[in-house]
Amino acid sequence: MTDQTATEGRIRVPADLDAVTAVGTEDDAVLPAGAADRIWEKTRHWYRAGMHPAIQVCLRVDGEVVLNRAIGHGWGNGPADPPDAERIAVSTDTPFCAYSAAKAMTSTVVHMLVERGAFSLDDRVCEYLPSYTSHGKDRTTIRHVMTHSAGVPFATGPKPDVKRMDDSEYAREMLGKLKPIYKPGLVHVYHALTWGPLVREIVSAATGRNIREILATEILDPLGLRWTNYGVAPKDVPLVAPSHATGKPLPPPMAKAFKTAIGGTTHQLIPFTNTERYLTGVLPSSNTVSTADELSRFAEIWTRGGELDGVRVMSPETLRAATRQARRLRPDVATGMVPLRWGTGFMLGSKRFGPFGRDAPDAFGHTGLVNVAVYSDPSRRLSAGIISSGKPGGHREAKRYPALLDAIAAEIPRR
Repeated sequence: MTDQTATEGRIRVPADLDAVTAVGTEDDAVLPAGAADRIWEKTRHWYRAGMHPAIQVCLRVDGEVVLNRAIGHGWGNGPADPPDAERIAVSTDTPFCAYSAAKAMTSTVVHMLVERGAFSLDDRVCEYLPSYTSHGKDRTTIRHVMTHSAGVPFATGPKPDVKRMDDSEYAREMLGKLKPIYKPGLVHVYHALTWGPLVREIVSAATGRNIREILATEILDPLGLRWTNYGVAPKDVPLVAPSHATGKPLPPPMAKAFKTAIGGTTHQLIPFTNTERYLTGVLPSSNTVSTADELSRFAEIWTRGGELDGVRVMSPETLRAATRQARRLRPDVATGMVPLRWGTGFMLGSKRFGPFGRDAPDAFGHTGLVNVAVYSDPSRRLSAGIISSGKPGGHREAKRYPALLDAIAAEIPRR
């Protein structure tokens, strides 16, 4: 194999891309002629930028898998890997951490539980977490949490002990010490770090069950999904392909902003997210492990109005309420300070700006760090999953990923 030289935090891009491409079962008969191949060529162009050791893309239209492919290496071709490292090509079945795409699964569970009467979105958080009352937090509702308007976007107070991140008693104690930076409901700021522990503990207190168990028994197992839960069993950790910080480290001012928003830059955080501690935890905001194929199949629940293969997750009415715009279009840190619409837990698409390509105003789902997406576009009867293992900062080819999303919207007509 002839490689390009890995420089500036880039991977070694193989000369022969077909040699590192895997194709799953596909049937693109419902698409315009050549559409799947044109979409895939956009994916190859994105991969050639050298910022992602592996990429998976899976698209379903009318329930048919029209594209299910992977390119690159799951192991051995990260920027820090030596040239003679053993390289293992990615497959369409290779699981990766999907980071904040987890919030889409979590939001689905929350709305399912609301419909079943476990709690109401307008219940106060302190009804379930009695210590969540200081500094005016007693006025915080579950809806505030779900819409990222709870006033605690950053983890204020003592630095949490990551060794105890799955300890509910400790988590509730630390959540109780949070000091809001604004009144609940006043403004909307993405809660990258606090959203997951809050939702996890609310669900646990209201139901007496772990949210990982609920997701597995109510949705994943009945649908036959192997992955797509929060973390994995310890025995499965070696099967999860690692993520890699790519590109140049951020300059100090941007690094400081990232530390405030998400706890650090990708170069600082990614090594921890590859550890067994992180990959076996229950972090409903950030550690779903999945494949693009399974993300696409999960999104099919939404595309079909809340029911898939006889498994009713929620009613169409509940889903419509969850994906109705709950906050105005505004620049958002979750998508690099470009305008973004939000529902109740879900990111929403738009005509001009949005996380799911141009001209996708009906799309909804969630993105993940970095260049990961799970979404549904009911107007196209499209269910999409995209995973990439590189975590780049800013770089000159950064627009190749949104160009793929634009191509998906352009090539798949409304139906």
